[in-house]
Amino acid sequence: MKIAIITETFVPSTDGVVTRLKACIRYIKKQGHDVRVIAPDLGVYEFEGVTIEGVPARTLPLYRSKKFSLPTRKVKKMLEAYNPDVVHVVNPALVGMSGVYYAKKLGYPMLASFHTQVPKYADYYNLPMFKGLLWWYFRKLHNQAELNLCTSEAVREELVEQHFHNVRVWKRGVDTELFDPSKYDKAIREKLSNGQADKKLLLYVGRLAPEKEIEKIKSVLDASDEFVLAIVGDGPHRQTLEKHFAGTNTVFTGFMHGEELAKAYASSDVFVFPSTTETLGLVITEAMASGLPLVAARSGPTCEQIEDGRTGLLYDKDKQGDFKDTVLRFADETLRKRLARAARSDIAEMGWDAQSKQILDYYKEIAGENGTTVKDDHMDASDLRTENE
Repeated sequence: MKIAIITETFVPSTDGVVTRLKACIRYIKKQGHDVRVIAPDLGVYEFEGVTIEGVPARTLPLYRSKKFSLPTRKVKKMLEAYNPDVVHVVNPALVGMSGVYYAKKLGYPMLASFHTQVPKYADYYNLPMFKGLLWWYFRKLHNQAELNLCTSEAVREELVEQHFHNVRVWKRGVDTELFDPSKYDKAIREKLSNGQADKKLLLYVGRLAPEKEIEKIKSVLDASDEFVLAIVGDGPHRQTLEKHFAGTNTVFTGFMHGEELAKAYASSDVFVFPSTTETLGLVITEAMASGLPLVAARSGPTCEQIEDGRTGLLYDKDKQGDFKDTVLRFADETLRKRLARAARSDIAEMGWDAQSKQILDYYKEIAGENGTTVKDDHMDASDLRTENE
């Protein structure tokens, strides 16, 4: 089977979507199928033997730290040249709009996956008046697909409420060999704690953007000198955050990858995840695999991953000061160790194969290879026109 994956982000970018896609591609290739990736042109044209078709990319006014590809007719030519059996459009928004339109127009079976709560981000960029329009836009794109995937049951319910069609949950996955408590490294701990390795080391990993609500963590450092903080990652909000945390025991590392990132997780004490807008948060799973207890907002997706009081602690985002008070509970080392053991235990048997097999089965399903087809109840795509034709 020939599978075309059209995505708004891929290597050399590193985020949860890219990590998931890389795992899927490896699995699908092992099963003897052919894959082609269409993604923003970031100077990388091959991933482990898979061709990456680059689409011209540029920065956008609201997000200058990353390049995006706009809708373009080039996607049509790429699809026609490859002639796939199935098309998977990942997080359709910009170049993904072209993916949706041309896959539909050319008659290719199509699956779309939803990974980012862009409508909710409107509040963080002072654009709440566009939230309804954004939901309309993403619903219009996703409802061209035979099947839609999302990464948690809570998000599935929300998408159904927003009238997205044929929505199913795509399982979680994590590399439990890479992310493991045995990766503890004394030198890394010294670096992350800025030489204060005897203190409780809080860890944040992820994109540095307003919607991540990273500023909340400062309240913990202000309340207690028992804690230090390491912020791993980069993004458009970094300078603002560096000013916000100035004078506190905080280290900004920039991006970390592979073994270095695994050591950062395993060498820390508590993973803090203040965001309330995540669809999944792959970093949660990586932290748990590394034996870290977590603090996260009580929400549908996090409740599906973290058991409050057993693998982590959930805070009430509507209760003033509850994030700080929840993190401060980890001054109790007995509590921290108990939750750390349970977190690792819950993830120990997880890998990437189950979710990768699941997506391959969905590809076969919508391509009709297993003798069944998904109910076709999507809209007509005739009014979706690409601007750059």
